Amino acid sequence: MTRAVFLDRDGVINRVVERDGRWVSPRTLEDFEIFDFAAEAAEVIRGAGFRIYVVTNQPDIARGHMTQATLDAMLEQVAAAVAPDDVVVCPHDDHHACGCRKPKPGMLTELAEKHGVDLRRSFFVGDSWKDMDAGVAAGVPTVLIRREDNRKTRGDHEAEDLLAAAHLIASLARREE
Repeated sequence: MTRAVFLDRDGVINRVVERDGRWVSPRTLEDFEIFDFAAEAAEVIRGAGFRIYVVTNQPDIARGHMTQATLDAMLEQVAAAVAPDDVVVCPHDDHHACGCRKPKPGMLTELAEKHGVDLRRSFFVGDSWKDMDAGVAAGVPTVLIRREDNRKTRGDHEAEDLLAAAHLIASLARREE
């Protein structure tokens, strides 16, 4: 079975933006900025023998705050930076009660089934409690990207950013071999 690193998008691959005193997902292409180290992090992850999958909640689609065309353009930038093997987007809001919206594990389990991923030998890198809970629910070890606004959240591992998480995962994989 395949090993994978599941990546949340906002706050992991790209910067979040401040809106109304909160750090949130960007809604416009002008606000969308991929971290400089994203491509290097992807190389480290692939070099350690993992596939890369992006799993992202994007409720601004359901809320009418962002168009599908804008989301598609953002995902093209993600693809150019980290070349994920697959991307799954949950466009729903909480009231839809879907199985794909994190903290539910639906996106992770869907990708695992589709691509033959061993969830226990994989990792989920995210920056929110929803990411960590989705990883736990799917049986995937988690790596929390530490930020000022998520100090109460815990993951199995923690890292400063995606590049540090990639090196941590590569190190853990070497120990497993």
